[in-house]
Amino acid sequence: MQIRTLIKKLLRLEKIKIPYNFSYKKINSLSLEAREKLSLHKPMSLAEAAKISGVSPSDLNVILIYIRK
Repeated sequence: MQIRTLIKKLLRLEKIKIPYNFSYKKINSLSLEAREKLSLHKPMSLAEAAKISGVSPSDLNVILIYIRK
């Protein structure tokens, strides 16, 4: 059951796209490590961002809030 829940969550995160020119360095709420790694890898979705080591669930929530503004 937990695997299905995880798959559903990843599919939802895959649908949330991150603009290519999104500036992570301006978001002070992100950890320094997350800002550096996200700027380097430039994920196209929250699912891709979630797979980057050093990016925490709270970092994903912050990105989601900024995307929806």
